[in-house]
Amino acid sequence: MGNLTKFLKNKNTVTILGVIICLVILYAGYTMRINQKTALVDVYYANQTIQPKTKITDEMVSKTQVPESFIKGEYYKNYKDIVGKYSNYNTMIAKGSIFYSDLLVKEEDLPDSVFYDVNEGERVLMFPVNAVTTYGNSIMPGNIVDFYVKLYDGDKLVYGEMFSDVEVLAVKDASGKNVFENTEEERTPAYLYFALPEVKYLLFSDLNYVMKDAMKDSDDYIEVAVVPNTEEYEEEDPRATQVTSEYFYDFVLDRLKMIDDQQELYTELLNEMEQQEFERKNKVETKKETKEETNKENNNNNNR
Repeated sequence: MGNLTKFLKNKNTVTILGVIICLVILYAGYTMRINQKTALVDVYYANQTIQPKTKITDEMVSKTQVPESFIKGEYYKNYKDIVGKYSNYNTMIAKGSIFYSDLLVKEEDLPDSVFYDVNEGERVLMFPVNAVTTYGNSIMPGNIVDFYVKLYDGDKLVYGEMFSDVEVLAVKDASGKNVFENTEEERTPAYLYFALPEVKYLLFSDLNYVMKDAMKDSDDYIEVAVVPNTEEYEEEDPRATQVTSEYFYDFVLDRLKMIDDQQELYTELLNEMEQQEFERKNKVETKKETKEETNKENNNNNNR
């Protein structure tokens, strides 16, 4: 017992014991942290590439184990929470990816991108097309296009640009599927979707109505062509005269006025155009007044 007491009172012994205890504590802490970092957890992942707006089925989901530290963000931990949901409209889930929470949505929460980012005051229109009129299926969402019109106004054949710099929101096939959302399936374009301000929306809608009405008369002819703004529109008929967009606005109004059951639509369009012109003039006048006040203030400051 005396030897043990003498041994413990030795400063060198105490120092060595202290070092050993510290090393043991450090090793235990390090081992614990390593174990935590490398602890395996069950995860579900996509065993194939999943395209946007695709329903998740049993065949698409597999299970594995990975270190928990490898996972960044919230993810689905239960198999039943994955199968039956849809990949988001703007999300392609890569093969091997874990099913993170923001990748999947319920069917009722699945938005249509056509209506997702429409500017305030604009309304969405759909325009019938095919593989030829979309330049060999080369017009895609995000492209900027112009709309040209060619028609007979009395005996005169005219053509020109009615709307310019219109962004294509979507290209869909006849069943409403986005043509470019799934590269593994060949789809034929049937409709272009785009948005226009209220007045232009009414004008274009009314032009379509006038076109249908014109079909009743074999002598009438109206054609609308969509042209990428990187391309030049070339009119092949030498009899055609080029006109401005205002020409077509007046044409639509005149035709609507002549259709008996469209007086209400004609009045609505006329009121919208007058309101737009009124707002435009107000903006010009306000801008002019602001400029005059700024110039007056600058002159006063210079005279001081």
